[in-house]
Amino acid sequence: MMGVVKPACRLTAATLLTLCGALAGCNVAPPYAAPKMALPASYKGTGPFAPAHPEDQLLQDDWWRMFGDEELDRLEASLNRANPDLQAARETYIQARDMVGEARSQLYPQLSAQASGSQNRQSLHRLFRASSTGPSEEASLDYGAALSWEPDLWGEIRNRTNFAKANAQATAAMVASARLSLEVELANDYMALRGLDAEHAIYTKTLSYYGEALKITKLRFSGKIAAGLDVERAENQFASAQAADTDVETQRAVLEHAIAVLAGESPSTFNLPPEGLAHLAIPVIPTGVPSALLQRRPDIAQSERQMAAENAAIGVARAAFYPNIQLSANAGFEDDAFGGLASLPNSLWSVGASAMLPLFEGGLRRAEEQQSRSAFAQAADNYRLTVLQAFREVEDQLVLTGKLASEYRQQQDALTAALKVQDLSLRLYTDGLDNYLNVTVAQMAALTADLATTQVQSRRLQAVVGLIGAVGGGWSTADLPTPEQTIPFDPLALHNEPGDVRKPD
Repeated sequence: MMGVVKPACRLTAATLLTLCGALAGCNVAPPYAAPKMALPASYKGTGPFAPAHPEDQLLQDDWWRMFGDEELDRLEASLNRANPDLQAARETYIQARDMVGEARSQLYPQLSAQASGSQNRQSLHRLFRASSTGPSEEASLDYGAALSWEPDLWGEIRNRTNFAKANAQATAAMVASARLSLEVELANDYMALRGLDAEHAIYTKTLSYYGEALKITKLRFSGKIAAGLDVERAENQFASAQAADTDVETQRAVLEHAIAVLAGESPSTFNLPPEGLAHLAIPVIPTGVPSALLQRRPDIAQSERQMAAENAAIGVARAAFYPNIQLSANAGFEDDAFGGLASLPNSLWSVGASAMLPLFEGGLRRAEEQQSRSAFAQAADNYRLTVLQAFREVEDQLVLTGKLASEYRQQQDALTAALKVQDLSLRLYTDGLDNYLNVTVAQMAALTADLATTQVQSRRLQAVVGLIGAVGGGWSTADLPTPEQTIPFDPLALHNEPGDVRKPD
């Protein structure tokens, strides 16, 4: 279009812009609030925990240091630095932030520059040729700029942006949940491996004891004061213990490989020197009051942010019921040569506006809104389920830590008695006052009690690790990025500022 804009057109455009500015603050999304849940005043379970106030940071990020094991500290640090699963999860958050940038970009006018050039020739025998004297070949050159903008009158773009922001926050919480899960898995595997080291030490000690017993039976048999059955029983005990010890070593090797992968290292070159459980401390875990759990668990925060995202999606669906308005403008120059391309007579421009109001679409918009409301209700149900499961996990671990502590003390008493019976029965057999069957029974009872004591101690440590994971480790909703922090960069900046690409810890 070429020419001068009439005053009436200016008035219409000005009126339209004023109306757009007045309506730009409209938002048809429903008000959002996280659901309220009835929470108990205290936990029912018992265990090695200490009360804490909701505003306290219950645990530190490096919670594994509470166990006092330098090797575990090194492995957890390696996990956070090099675990492939965790690194991939962090990249998911980077992608979610970029989706925020994509959605937010639609709030701004879209400006583009364009240029084109062509050399054109027409046929001398074209149909309805007006003049035989006109040129049959001519160049066409043009350049200009285009501007388009969709005023966000009903909050559709803002709600899409809010959806992306809440989704990015949920992704950040997911990364924190994945990190905690991997840390807990590594600590659990480490405690189990150290438990197997302790079992191997028990078998080593037991095999030495069984070897001495086997020598005694052979000496008594050679002196014709004992039956050959005693020797066979002693040999059976010794071989069975060897086989069980080999199985323990096999389990340890498999666990060592799993720990290597979690730590981001190759199982082929990874090695953990054997060490028992005695050096590992059983820490006191501050669980806090139940209401604090909602701020400590990243999976609960993830579910809540997903609810916020679905609430924004309702606003997007509702905005589709209202008129959609788009403004556009184009300006530039066109000529058949470079010489006069930028002259005013060769200028061209156009301005325009379009509006679209859905009148009848067979229930499409209503179905979309109903679907978005159902998705929000589903997210709310998932949130409540996540909260209930979180409380169940805490209560489970509190019961385990409390009961396993009692079981460990009881098992120690059983072990003390079993070792006394074992020593006494062997002395009686050596002195010829008892048969070897009683010795065998006593040895089996002593080994079983010793292994059970070690296994209970290993389970105690794993239960404490589970309790730490159940209360959220050292995470807090304060670690969650704010909606503004999910914006990847300033759209007016030509280059990313340092720290624009943020990965959640």
